[in-house]
Amino acid sequence: MSDILEQAATELNAKLDGSGFDGSAKFAIEGEGAITMDADGARVADDAADVTLSADAETFQAILQGDMNPTSAFMTGKLTVDGDMGMAMKLASVLA
Repeated sequence: MSDILEQAATELNAKLDGSGFDGSAKFAIEGEGAITMDADGARVADDAADVTLSADAETFQAILQGDMNPTSAFMTGKLTVDGDMGMAMKLASVLA
């Protein structure tokens, strides 16, 4: 299992804690794997989700660290969204 994924899941859990995020989302990171997030928190898993956000590892790290806005990443084609766009927007507000 990727150290990048483990670290990212830990960071996402800190951001999700108490956020009221009530759907499911998955980050698919090229060359690394996937992280699934839901009411139980974030974990390294490739489970079904309401929305899947796909990006390369560099873009994902920049979003997670707050160096890149998820909406900007989407608008510039660095982040793709498949599924429930409303859930993607809800997740973006949690990550901001």
